[in-house]
Amino acid sequence: MKQVTRMLDRYFAIRQSGSSVRTEIRAGITTFLTMAYILFVNPSVLGNAIKLPGIDLGPELLATTAIATAFGTLMMALVARYPVAVAPGMGLNAYFAFSVVSAQGVPWQTALGGVFISGLVFLLISVTRIRSIIFAAIPPELKHATAGGIGLFLAMIGCVNSGLIVAHPATLVTIGNLSATPALVTLSGVLITAALLSRKVPGAILIGIVVATAIAIVSGAPVFQGQPFAGFPRGIVASPVLPRNLFMALDVAGAVKMGLAHIILTFTIIELFDAAGSLVGIADKAGMLDAKGNLKRASLVFSADASANVAGAMLGTSPMTAYIESAAGIEEGGRTGLTALTVAILFLASMALWPLAGVVPAHATAPALIVVGCLMMGSLAKIDWHGLLTALPAFLTMALMPMTYSISNGIAAGILSWCGLHVLTGKARQVHWVMYLLAVALILKFKA
Repeated sequence: MKQVTRMLDRYFAIRQSGSSVRTEIRAGITTFLTMAYILFVNPSVLGNAIKLPGIDLGPELLATTAIATAFGTLMMALVARYPVAVAPGMGLNAYFAFSVVSAQGVPWQTALGGVFISGLVFLLISVTRIRSIIFAAIPPELKHATAGGIGLFLAMIGCVNSGLIVAHPATLVTIGNLSATPALVTLSGVLITAALLSRKVPGAILIGIVVATAIAIVSGAPVFQGQPFAGFPRGIVASPVLPRNLFMALDVAGAVKMGLAHIILTFTIIELFDAAGSLVGIADKAGMLDAKGNLKRASLVFSADASANVAGAMLGTSPMTAYIESAAGIEEGGRTGLTALTVAILFLASMALWPLAGVVPAHATAPALIVVGCLMMGSLAKIDWHGLLTALPAFLTMALMPMTYSISNGIAAGILSWCGLHVLTGKARQVHWVMYLLAVALILKFKA
């Protein structure tokens, strides 16, 4: 045992980082608990788009989520040696399912091909100076607005899935029946999850999902495929189900033929924003930024994240990203890749929980979408709302995502309005030339 401890210490430089093996493992468990909800939420979101006739893909989607998360987190642990977990991104999975597949009618296999290509582009960007050029070209206001807009989009999806918001012939949308049991299940879940997060309880979002599911079961709410709960016909734990119908189902050639350049661009930009924003915030908390505020081993970190995107597409899931919930493990003292290694092992072990995931209704995962959406709004405080040159593009970026049910439309509106306003006010030189290239590409896309 001591020999294993010494080996881990040498590889991860644990003592040099001011930590210990016990602390790193405890931190990994904490991070796992705070983000284990993705095992239930990601299959719920992707299940709206990834379907095969006569086949229940729920267990396979959970397995894919677990395997992809384990792979991406292992890359972060063993290559970058960061205490950071990587999993399918909230917002990115919604964009994949609702905007690309459902709204635009792109086959899910082709959409996975687009994710694969965007992962390769992100990998190329990560190992070259292109990453720095693109990230520097995008104004910080648009980066913050993108995070806030995705938050609104997630909350919108949660409200629609739970029946809190319903269609209306005159006003497009209106409030649902809040006195109905299904709506009460979601509202209870939102309040419980928010209360637990406020009290800094580890695994708050996961606990909220479990409690909301329990309320649905006890109350007899008709949220289990339109019926009350009918028990656990297959038990709670079972042998892992491999994602046979999802693995290598991606259609790269189809993505190229359909001309999904704008979708691939959107995936790449959001991946870049998510990865940079999350990683910088986490690294700052862990004291892993250099004197200039840059990530240490940045190329390895971003390459690990990009590799997870490529592998995720091959496994059958939406784009991956570094999870801000990793900050919970860092609060517990995690400072090295051993924290991430612990998270990866726990996600692999969780593959046996697929029968339990099958009884978690959308009304129980909707609170997670709403609360996570709320948490993502914090970035809007960093935007200067007093000048229209920055405020209007930021507002359009944020507002059009839920209003058009499309993240890409929001990003496009932000880029086009930013460039247009600066040109019309005589401040064209203040805009990076990369922004104009993006604007031209977007104009050609909408014109087509």
